[in-house]
Amino acid sequence: MLVFMTETAKPETSAAPASRLWTPNGFREDDWTHAETADALSGNGRFILPLQVFLDLDPQIRISAKERLGVSLQPGDQLDKIVDLLDQLSLVALAFPAFTDGRSFSKASLLRSRHGFEGAVRATGQVLIDQLPHMLRVGFDEFEITHPVLLKRLEEGRLDGIPVHYQPAAKASAPTGNYSWRRIPTN
Repeated sequence: MLVFMTETAKPETSAAPASRLWTPNGFREDDWTHAETADALSGNGRFILPLQVFLDLDPQIRISAKERLGVSLQPGDQLDKIVDLLDQLSLVALAFPAFTDGRSFSKASLLRSRHGFEGAVRATGQVLIDQLPHMLRVGFDEFEITHPVLLKRLEEGRLDGIPVHYQPAAKASAPTGNYSWRRIPTN
């Protein structure tokens, strides 16, 4: 028995969707670039470096480049490694490589509440519609959005979420009046 194989068309691989930067004030141009090495600092611009690359920088370079220097932390990276260097950063990007990994929520909350970081805290990776209101509460203020449903809702001005919450957060809240433990977001 002879079997003839024909060449079938291979499906085109689609590139990862381009991200758009969203803040509570709406979409805006992103003036930060993710870089893999410190060589990027020799050019103009603002760069987000991986944790180890940031830590390996000469301390004088970190201090002089503060306004154009950010660091990216993966969920397994220890926040303690940058706590003493927060005054040398303008941005901390916290990665969400999978929507099931919430360790970056805790890091954002600690950056704001325990360590008093006032620079930008950015969420990267799997940022989804149902997580965004909570991300805002724990201290994120910038989001690299690629998820099509979230992009559409934010373009429509729809930031859905549950209006009351029980947990304390980095963002201020007020009691509802009915229960001492129930809170509503403040504007």
